[in-house]
Amino acid sequence: MTAAAQTIAVGSDESTPLTDAVIAELGRRGYALTLYGALCQGDARWPVVAREVGEAVARGAAGQGVLFCWTGTGVSIAANKVHGVRAALCADAETARGARMWNDANVLCLSLRKTESEAAKEILEAWLATGVDAGETANIALVQNADTADVVRGRIGA
Repeated sequence: MTAAAQTIAVGSDESTPLTDAVIAELGRRGYALTLYGALCQGDARWPVVAREVGEAVARGAAGQGVLFCWTGTGVSIAANKVHGVRAALCADAETARGARMWNDANVLCLSLRKTESEAAKEILEAWLATGVDAGETANIALVQNADTADVVRGRIGA
């Protein structure tokens, strides 16, 4: 596995006990981390943090990303604006497993408000242990390669 694949980009608009716990867990698992936003005294506005993490993943500087904001929704929306990012807001381990298996999600988004540290460990375990279901590669490609106008007009996959 390449060094970039072993690197996870982690960003948040706040530094909290949850962000600290996730960073510690990823470090314990041997991942190299690149920190963004409030986690490294960078620009902590959530749209900026999400873009920076998304760009790191999209350009291959990191194999995956983890993002936090109060609800997790904002960073998920913002990260998904970066071509090549498939960000998923996950509140439990099964959602994380499905996001990886069926969507090849590459950026995990977590809510600072609703995610407890123990649940975050379970979510990370599922996220990191799950690969893509080979039967979903065609669907993933449709999403990845779709032009926004084609999706809106209902021509996806046509």
